[in-house]
Amino acid sequence: MTGTLIDLIRHGEPAGGRRYRGHGLDDPLTEKGWSQMWDAVGEFSAWQQIITSPMQRCQAFAHALGERHAIPVTVESRFKEVGFGVWEGLSHDEVKIARAAEYQAFLQDPVNCRPQGAEPLEDFIHRVGSAYQEATERHRNSHFLIVAHAGVMRALIAQTIHAPLIGLYRIKINNGGITRIRNSETGGVLELLNGKLSA
Repeated sequence: MTGTLIDLIRHGEPAGGRRYRGHGLDDPLTEKGWSQMWDAVGEFSAWQQIITSPMQRCQAFAHALGERHAIPVTVESRFKEVGFGVWEGLSHDEVKIARAAEYQAFLQDPVNCRPQGAEPLEDFIHRVGSAYQEATERHRNSHFLIVAHAGVMRALIAQTIHAPLIGLYRIKINNGGITRIRNSETGGVLELLNGKLSA
């Protein structure tokens, strides 16, 4: 293997439907959510390490996968989802309809037009980026898996391809979708987005 190979998987569908969870709500996976994740990884087991967000919608699967293939699992608190402030617990439709102006402003400029009480995007990017940098240094020239959230994956994709933060929410991340980044001395390359793995 050339360089460091990092796979990222977004948690599957959580209980409670489609809503803003951030890191204030910790819903478990539904049966469909578990299926989405197992389906995405298939029988693949070539990772030397699994690193997971502390949220149960990520951590439960990470530990189950680690146990299945005897792969060590560590929990990294900095990989929890971005905080959405007053939007947490609200469905996407509730925000689009009841907070239409706020929602449109957020879509146009998610850096400066955050929901009230939300984690600043620059702070989020910094905490995720620092955890990622430490992980890639610690596991240099190996293959590891990060089990996390759409926001975390968007942040790492944007960092890899040097995309501006204003476009962060224009990257679609599917439940159970696999993203792969290959890091080398010349930087990272995005090799897969919303994919599945085969053994």
